[in-house]
Amino acid sequence: MNLSLEYKIREPKVILDKNPLLLLLHGYGSNEADLFSFASELQNEYYIISVRAPYDLQYGSYAWYAINFDADQNKFSDNDQARISRDVIADFIDELVANYPIDANDVNLIGFSQGSILSYAVALSYPEKVNKVVAMSGYLNLEIVAEDYLKNNLSKLKIFASHGTVDQVIPVDWARKTPSILEKLGVAITYKEYPVGHGVAPQNFFDFKNWLVEN
Repeated sequence: MNLSLEYKIREPKVILDKNPLLLLLHGYGSNEADLFSFASELQNEYYIISVRAPYDLQYGSYAWYAINFDADQNKFSDNDQARISRDVIADFIDELVANYPIDANDVNLIGFSQGSILSYAVALSYPEKVNKVVAMSGYLNLEIVAEDYLKNNLSKLKIFASHGTVDQVIPVDWARKTPSILEKLGVAITYKEYPVGHGVAPQNFFDFKNWLVEN
């Protein structure tokens, strides 16, 4: 099937009239094989689709948007590219719903790092397309959310956010600001920290898997 983004898919093992979707969004410099390693451990009723970001960094690594370094080695994000990727993901969700028997009311995002930052942006910009978000090792960047997002109905969104306390790539302080912002917006959020760096601790995986079952 020729859709706008490359992806890996695990079909549901339990077939319903329409099955829920877990859409996996990898981090900067990775690819669709990375988070797909979770697939065998996740619930059988889901379509699990791991998608490749559109910007090619060579040697099998991809990005949702560029990260540039200035002379002082400060990192800054290309927010224009990030906004484009946000809309590309939203359109890709529509393509998946059109091409697979996916329940449009049960589309869920699992993002890591840059994929997590994009997951927040997609969910707040297009809450009618997203049910739940698992946002690992990322943070909420309101500069890449649709400008009129405050008009959206965010009441059904549910978010599980997690971060490593010794993350050397995205400081945990950035992640800690996210829950209060989302709570003010009326979004249900569960936030957890783990004693790890920029990665997914086994306990983190266990916790978000349980959260998906319970919510």
